[in-house]
Amino acid sequence: MQRKPHILFLVAVLAAAVAAGAGCDKLRARDKLNKGVQAYKNAQFDVAIEDFKEAQQLDPTLTNAQLYLATAYASQYVPGAPSQENMNNGNEAVKQFKIILEQDPQNLTALDGLGSILYNMAGTPYNADKMNEAKSYHMKHIEIKPDDAEPYYWVGVIDWALAYRANKDMRDDYNKTSKKPVRENDPLPPAVAKQFAQKNGMDVDDGVTNLQKAISLKPDYDDAMAYLNLLYRQKADMEATAEARNADLKEADDLVDKVKAIKQKKANITPAS
Repeated sequence: MQRKPHILFLVAVLAAAVAAGAGCDKLRARDKLNKGVQAYKNAQFDVAIEDFKEAQQLDPTLTNAQLYLATAYASQYVPGAPSQENMNNGNEAVKQFKIILEQDPQNLTALDGLGSILYNMAGTPYNADKMNEAKSYHMKHIEIKPDDAEPYYWVGVIDWALAYRANKDMRDDYNKTSKKPVRENDPLPPAVAKQFAQKNGMDVDDGVTNLQKAISLKPDYDDAMAYLNLLYRQKADMEATAEARNADLKEADDLVDKVKAIKQKKANITPAS
């Protein structure tokens, strides 16, 4: 019975030591995170990745370390570059962003980062399924925070990419067998236009709606206007009549004028000294 106070004292000492050690690990983790951020800013991505990995190991609750780790991998990914190292960087970025979302499904930075890297990876070689997966993460952002303009913009961009690629493929297929090929800016032959509308009409309508929403939230969103212009040109290729096609093209041309005016206005603004 006399040994119990001594044992309790030892237990208390050990618990304090463990807590102190954990506290030291957290401090070391933040130090590694700060060093990694500095390396990242200096474009020393390999060094930054190792620092972020160590920070994560020292403190698994340090979400910023994992976000930076995923972003560092994504920053090294070059769209379309075929090397295995490049593909590994893209896949590792996807993996790290998904780990974060498993722990925190509403982490907007991870949702946006995952949508962005998947979009970049889906371009070359073209992968429509990966494009749609990228779109799904931007749509989750909208569900969580519907007043942000950027995810609506990205949904519109991806919808345009899906429609543009389908349009191009249909033109190429038609030209392989036609004696009178259609050029890029020519109207699609009626049968092809109908096929295009059936396959991608929902993408174009969805993209138009989302880009219009982005612009309603951010009235000078010239990038959104630029892609809305492009989507109206895709919509024009779906129309059954010349009148409807010309109306879409006028909408597109009006947006080009708006973009020019906004860019000119921004260029003329002198930053405050």
